[in-house]
Amino acid sequence: MVDNEILTGTEKTKQHLTNLFRARFPFVYIATWEEIRIIEMILDIANDVKKIKSKRDVFVWSLTDGLNKITDAGQEKVKLSNQENPVEALNFINNHKGSAILILKDVHPFLGVAGRNADYTFIRKVRDAAASIKNDDFPKNVVIIAPTLVLPVELQKDITVVDFDLPTLEELKSLLNDMIDANQGSKIKISLDENEKEILCKGAQGLTLQEAENAFARAMVSKERLTIKELDIVMEEKCQVIKKTGILEYVNSNINIDDVGGLENMKRWLTKRNNSWLGKAQKEYNLPAPKGILITGVPGCGKSMTAKAMSAMWQLPLLRLDVGKIFSGLVGSSEENMRKAIQTAEAVAPSILWIDEIEKGFGTGGGEVDGGTSTRVFGTFLTWLNEKTKPVFVIATANNINRLPSEMLRKGRFDEIFFVDLPTFSERRMIFKIHLNKRLKNSLSQNFEISDQILDRLAHATEGFGGSEIEQVVISALFEAFADNRELREEDLFKVIRNTVPLSTTQSEQILAIRSWANDRAVAATAQSDRSDYSQDDAPEIAEKKAEEKKISENIKKSRGGRTIDF
Repeated sequence: MVDNEILTGTEKTKQHLTNLFRARFPFVYIATWEEIRIIEMILDIANDVKKIKSKRDVFVWSLTDGLNKITDAGQEKVKLSNQENPVEALNFINNHKGSAILILKDVHPFLGVAGRNADYTFIRKVRDAAASIKNDDFPKNVVIIAPTLVLPVELQKDITVVDFDLPTLEELKSLLNDMIDANQGSKIKISLDENEKEILCKGAQGLTLQEAENAFARAMVSKERLTIKELDIVMEEKCQVIKKTGILEYVNSNINIDDVGGLENMKRWLTKRNNSWLGKAQKEYNLPAPKGILITGVPGCGKSMTAKAMSAMWQLPLLRLDVGKIFSGLVGSSEENMRKAIQTAEAVAPSILWIDEIEKGFGTGGGEVDGGTSTRVFGTFLTWLNEKTKPVFVIATANNINRLPSEMLRKGRFDEIFFVDLPTFSERRMIFKIHLNKRLKNSLSQNFEISDQILDRLAHATEGFGGSEIEQVVISALFEAFADNRELREEDLFKVIRNTVPLSTTQSEQILAIRSWANDRAVAATAQSDRSDYSQDDAPEIAEKKAEEKKISENIKKSRGGRTIDF
């Protein structure tokens, strides 16, 4: 007997089914979309006399094709008095003189699903057949295959549920290699090393074998080549899986990590963990896949943008979980929605699960007024976060960290908690440079000189501004130029700056409170070398802001939040 502990994926399922068949479990239920794959597995088991001890005939029933016997030559029709009634198929297997396995396709409507009433004649027949098959002179089993699990209370003691996982990485590699071999000598150019094959197959995880084959085939024919650059085509196929859940949103981000100004400490931490879900990290370094990070801090300073940039940097699908979609009016449906979201994220792993403003969905104070639903949903999420084994990297952002329960912040839930503060002088300089280059490219103002001197003056003038506020300065200044049908001028930028009241002024007390919390509990996302603001004599263009800047400085320069740890 093969040691079950060394088996993984499909092999483990095959061994488990073999044991159930040998032990004469009468009914087995497998929830899967992959009928062809599971039927091939059952045929292998039925013909392996060495393991199953007695070869078994395999019969397949469906509502459209009736009952057929699978033979070496194909399928052989079996006559029934009523081909459309699964009860007749159960009568046949009961009376069959010989060892057999009966496969019933899509009988879940007879068990009651999607508003359809259950067929209690069929349910009663299953209970009767379970007893007679168990005591038959010949070993027999019935396998129910359906895309969803429907198990009425009457059958819970008679049917054994078996999980059938999606294809493993090794199975996807085998499929990809077979397709590459089949296209040797064709006009399709294939250029993939072993590491790139693994990345491509990792990208296909979460798809059925048929879906993966379609994705690889589409990648080959779209540009008559197969390289690592076709990974985005595979990701598009995974996008279909995500969209069909109705809970998770697939975010197609084209933001590069270099588009995020500053936050170098957090960016280095993320860069070091890139590709850590590949086999090398586990096999050669015995490293687990990273769990995730919680990013808190001042609103409008790059938290959500970092999540989007990670997807492009890590080349993984970004799934956005809207906690509002989790909660539903039906009793018990909210908990089921959370489980469904988790299952989808794991099915397409490796992936990034982004929960924006997590405190609004899982904050304290909601469990008492909704009958405990939010508490149960939150408990399901916390348990998964702590115990998950699939490479799903969770990135959660929060503006008001004090609303989050303490159990979410303890070590083990997230790998690290980062604090994003107002950008420093050097970060503001970088943010201006990014947005000016982005907005002025291919525009009427493309000849505008983005010199070090003007960047210094802009950064000095915007002390206390957040990243989103700096972006709006550039956009509003361009509207000034657009209104007069001319190129952008320096005074446009400084005019907008003078007319802008930043968040650090209107909410200085809240910002100081957030910093106070972060000092001992979070790591600064800004590199230590960037944490001291550069200061210089006021330029003439911003002299009138001197009094306002002084007031702002008194508020925002008292402290910077987050521990000074450089990665």
